[in-house]
Amino acid sequence: MAEAERPQIYLITPPAFELEAFGAQLKAVLDAHAIACVRLSLAARDEEALSRAADALREICHARDVAIVVEDHVLLADRLGLDGVHLTDTRKNIRKLRAEIGADAIIGAYCGTTRHDGMSAAEAGADYVSFGPVGLSTLGDGTSVDFEIFQWWSEMIEVPVVAEGALTVELVEKFGPVTDFFGIGTEIWAAENASVALKNLLAPLG
Repeated sequence: MAEAERPQIYLITPPAFELEAFGAQLKAVLDAHAIACVRLSLAARDEEALSRAADALREICHARDVAIVVEDHVLLADRLGLDGVHLTDTRKNIRKLRAEIGADAIIGAYCGTTRHDGMSAAEAGADYVSFGPVGLSTLGDGTSVDFEIFQWWSEMIEVPVVAEGALTVELVEKFGPVTDFFGIGTEIWAAENASVALKNLLAPLG
């Protein structure tokens, strides 16, 4: 696949992690691969824990010129000097949020498997939309996003699109020509060497 067409890589943190160990793991992956963005996706709702994680990962990412966004916590993103926010609920008012956090902050929107939600988020000013899960998952209601949504999006919409969720080597090969980013998280973090796992997952991209 030509470099210009090659999807960029967007890393998603595990929902829970030990900060020092994961920090070392993240450094190794960022040093071995070209990564466009990291999403802090902690399941915890403890402000102190989130702030500690955000501070540590921001330093790691920004030292390597990699953007970092946080899932949903808009106020934390601004206060902790992160690059933006990734919304998991597209019912939030993206236009209002854009006015509040400024033109330079990244706003991403997870739109599940629904093209209509993706279009609404894009029209409201999201910098990217993500659809997923791409692969088969036992989470949620088990529905996966249609390949045709990505085909249509790549032809019709300029706002970048992220393919995420239960990715496999076969799905990376299939979706590579029709997505701008692959959102990769649980697929690699449980491996003994996350950097090698990422390399193997991305093998079809050349």
